[in-house]
Amino acid sequence: MAEVKTIATRESYGKTLAELGAENPNIVVLDADLAGSTKTGVFAKAFPERHINCGIAEGNMMSVAAGLAASGKTVFASSFAMFASGRAYEQIRNSIGYPHLNVKIGASHAGISVGEDGATHQCNEDFAIMRSIPGMVVICPSDDVEARAAVRAAAEYDGPVYLRLGRLAVPVFNDPENYKFEMGKGVVMKEGTDVSIFATGLEVNEAIGAAKLLEADGINAEVINIHTIKPIDKELVAASAKKTGKVVTVEEHSIIGGLGSAVCEALSETVPTPVLRIGVNDVYGESGPAKALIAKYGLDSEGIYKKVKEYLGK
Repeated sequence: MAEVKTIATRESYGKTLAELGAENPNIVVLDADLAGSTKTGVFAKAFPERHINCGIAEGNMMSVAAGLAASGKTVFASSFAMFASGRAYEQIRNSIGYPHLNVKIGASHAGISVGEDGATHQCNEDFAIMRSIPGMVVICPSDDVEARAAVRAAAEYDGPVYLRLGRLAVPVFNDPENYKFEMGKGVVMKEGTDVSIFATGLEVNEAIGAAKLLEADGINAEVINIHTIKPIDKELVAASAKKTGKVVTVEEHSIIGGLGSAVCEALSETVPTPVLRIGVNDVYGESGPAKALIAKYGLDSEGIYKKVKEYLGK
């Protein structure tokens, strides 16, 4: 069996920015003294005149991004998710969101898969923060193929976008030849009839693994990749829930305010359905190897499998 390639979505972000920089001279990239970590250093090396290191000052960086966007530039502002969504919230809300400026926020090192950086850097609240801002698009790609496509889609979109990116190298499972990214549209990874599993980010691959384990037990799970948390694909969510009658959401984020909440909101308006939310259960993360933390918090394939089985009473 061929070895599965693994790539961190932050790597995809950096490489795609460099490609876009060559194609579009209007693109400017900012970072908060984290070019090595967010991988914007790839762009900085190729286009130093269009890269600005704003220092450890995310609020100021977002204000600079707003100014550049107001002058007609397409701006990518990059930092860790904790600081991009938390430290700079006011500037994003008032200076970028309110005037609906063309700023793309590249937020890397999100979720507990930051690993050894610990609770202070493991942002599990960013979906909730960012999707509450009017007009903000929120995207969380699942692998390298999807991340590259998402960055390109963000560049083409006229308005603010929050891109959630990871530190951990994750399996590449989407086919680059056939994959098509559509903002606001979910992707059915596996058809099913017994339960609908909606997942985002690195949890998509884990949900696919869980579905295989469930299949061995005679449970036919439908797996849907929700790469765009906002605007969420309400039609697909409702159609799948109507078909299976049972819904599970899986995210490397708090179960409060993220994918689970977005799905519940959509279903309550259309097809009221029982929902099991799998994610970080209103707690902080902790230091440890990324994969060990994912397993400890029940976010690996085995953990999802066990929770779905219990939920279905089988």
